[in-house]
Amino acid sequence: MVRRALLLFGAALATLTIDAAAVATPQGEAVYRLDSLSRQLAPGTPFGCPELDLVDYKGGALRFRPHARVIPEFKERLEKLEAVVAAVATEVYGRPPLTLVDLGTFACRRMEGHPRWLSEHGLGNAIDVAGFDFGPLPKGATLPAGLDRAFKNGFEVRVQSHWNSKSGHAAVHARFLKTLARRLIARSDIFRVLLGPGYPGHGNHFHFDMAPFRMVQIFEDGQVLKGDPPPATP
Repeated sequence: MVRRALLLFGAALATLTIDAAAVATPQGEAVYRLDSLSRQLAPGTPFGCPELDLVDYKGGALRFRPHARVIPEFKERLEKLEAVVAAVATEVYGRPPLTLVDLGTFACRRMEGHPRWLSEHGLGNAIDVAGFDFGPLPKGATLPAGLDRAFKNGFEVRVQSHWNSKSGHAAVHARFLKTLARRLIARSDIFRVLLGPGYPGHGNHFHFDMAPFRMVQIFEDGQVLKGDPPPATP
């Protein structure tokens, strides 16, 4: 029975092999390592994830909590994400966050709502970002003009709590999150799939991945924004 189970599992993984006809690199983009890997599981085979080399990424400019477990190529995307986060946060708050809080990277599971499709999380090719933790304003740094002095202290920013905020300090956090989302949408060299509160089931996080197609729905109206928006203003 054990041998039969192993054979069936091996057959399942065989369906997740190179299959250039199943997927295609988005037009005009460089080929990515997993572009030709079929995400669809053949009928009648048990679910499983292929074996891939994964790295534990603790973060560079920011700490990742918990550590990200991803393929090396996706780690490079996370490094670019950190740079964008740091730039936007410095515009809005006068310093970058200390920590990026994620809800998960590698997890061998199906795509939500598609039981025969492997999630990008099952390939170490995705991250769910819940928010960011900021420390006190560093010595010698200054707050952007017009920002309340309370922002000199440490604070948390969360997609679930602040995305739709309209007033007070929370509205500043909403501006940070939405400016960050627009910058990332404009940077097609970082992620191909960007989902957020405007997509069902993503009210508490941003989902970023490198699937072999382009899909963007962070904002409620589903608008895909073009071009890099201007720096945030108080």
